This record gives sequence, structure tokens and C-alpha cells, in this order.
Amino acid sequence: MTDGVDRARDLLARARRVVVLTGAGVSAESGVPTFRGSQGLWRSHRPEDLATPEAFARDPLLVWEWYAWRRSFIARCEPNPAHTALARYLADHPTATLVTQNVDGLHQRAARAVRGADTGDADRVLEVHGAIHRDRCSSCGLRAVGAEAIDTSTPQTLPRCASCGGALRPDVVWFGEALDEAVIGAAFRAAREAEVCLVVGTSGVVYPAASVPEITRASGGSVVEVNPEETPLTRYAAVSLRGPAGSLVPHLLHG
Repeated sequence: MTDGVDRARDLLARARRVVVLTGAGVSAESGVPTFRGSQGLWRSHRPEDLATPEAFARDPLLVWEWYAWRRSFIARCEPNPAHTALARYLADHPTATLVTQNVDGLHQRAARAVRGADTGDADRVLEVHGAIHRDRCSSCGLRAVGAEAIDTSTPQTLPRCASCGGALRPDVVWFGEALDEAVIGAAFRAAREAEVCLVVGTSGVVYPAASVPEITRASGGSVVEVNPEETPLTRYAAVSLRGPAGSLVPHLLHG
């Protein structure tokens, strides 16, 4: 393990540009569940049956009830040492970019804690699947920070857009929807320019975000993986470190 950490540190130290890709594993130690499998069920509904435009059109009350529960649950979770270490790394390395598949907002919260205010790094923390704490208008597309508490007592009490009065929805990418072209485009540009892609807590099988390390490698860069288990990325990673993100990432980035 020591040799692997030393090798990874050397790659990161030599790199002029680094892109970081994170997934659910980076937030596991914060208590954020994946909402999948036997531990992820909610009132016998599968996420695939709720997180769709069709489900929202059919029963917005049910969808908002689920997201209100998720939002309040995640609001009680705190960034863990991996989030903090990555936030510090971004603050110290202006050419680094972080791409996350997570919607929990913990990377942004960690960045604010590190900087103590508005970080100015929003364009370098790319939330490719959106953010659960934000709302988006189904009619005009306006985005705004959402309320933590949602009144799901009736369809009439669900959130409405302050600008046009349209129905608000969580600002997340649902099944069957395309990613925001500007966000994923920025992620791919960062991947092409990076000399190292640090992959933390993701198996690298959910596309198109999983293309990020592939693009860095195809452009001549190296991949460093941090994951408790072997993944499809392991076979072409220059370094693959086994263990929890909360202990390995701070050790890797800051000693």
C-alpha cells in the first residue's frame, strides 16, 4: 500500500492538470445511502420508478414526497475527510477540476467550509447529475436553492416557480434524461487536458460520466483509483488503492 500511495503522490505532484471523478463511495462514510437495493427501498418503490419525467407527470406528489425525504436525510449528513481533503486540494490547485456523479452537494459544502464563504470554484466542481438541494422549473427552467422542508400534504402545496408559477422539480437528472451539455462538456474538456485522473468511490460503469478516466487515459494521462474493491477501472489504472475514501484520500493528497 505504501508503494502505491507513494507512486500516486508522485503522479499527482508531477501533473500540471488533474481531474477528479467521484461517485457514491466518497459519500458512504457521511451516511449517504445509495437508495438502491434492499437498503434503498422507500415505501416499496424503486428509484427507477420514481426518478423519471413520466413519474413526475403522473404523480408529482409521490415523487416530491420521496425527494423531500431524501433531501431532509441528506441535509443531516456532513462532509467527511475525503470531501474536505478534495476541497483543500482544489483550493490549493487552481487548474484542478472535480467531476462528481453525486447529487448530495457535499463537495460544495466542504468547499464552503474550507474557504469560509462563497468559494468561487463552482465552475471547477461539476455536478453532472445535478443537485438534490436545488429546484428547477419544469416550464421556464429557472434554477434556485430549494427549501429543505417540502409541504407534500396536497398537490396544491407543492413548490411552484417564483418567476412563472410553473411546477418546480428537483434539479437532478432523471432516468431517460440527457445530461446538461455544458456540464458534461466541461468535464470532458478537463479530462482531455488532465495528466492524471483521480477516481474516488465509483465503479466507472455509469456513462457518460464513466468516460472521464477513459478520456484522460486516451489523451496520454494516468488513472489513479481509490476504491474498497476492484472495479472495471482497475485493469488500466496506473495505481489502484484499496480502502475507504475517508482515510485514503487525505493521506494521498495531504500526507
